[in-house]
Amino acid sequence: MNKKKLNVKLDEKVGEGIYANFFMISNSPSEFVIDFGRIVPGLPSAKIYSRILTTPQHAKQFLHILQKNMDNFEDKYGEINLPGQPEDKDIGFKSTGQNS
Repeated sequence: MNKKKLNVKLDEKVGEGIYANFFMISNSPSEFVIDFGRIVPGLPSAKIYSRILTTPQHAKQFLHILQKNMDNFEDKYGEINLPGQPEDKDIGFKSTGQNS
């Protein structure tokens, strides 16, 4: 199989990145909406800084590549622990939408 090289361009401002510690995911039959935001200690609300809209197929591809990267990270640096977080408690993530 011949792999084609993909030329990826990264704008300087986008390349700076945006810190997020709060995520919301909602979906419809045709799209996933992923919001990235920040919760600041002591403030009663979170602010969304970026929103990504994608197809269910691309969302699933993202899930797989994120899991692969997480596995590689933990193989290299050790397991990422989430101390003090019960399994049923949100950790900066909130899922809303049709199937949640």
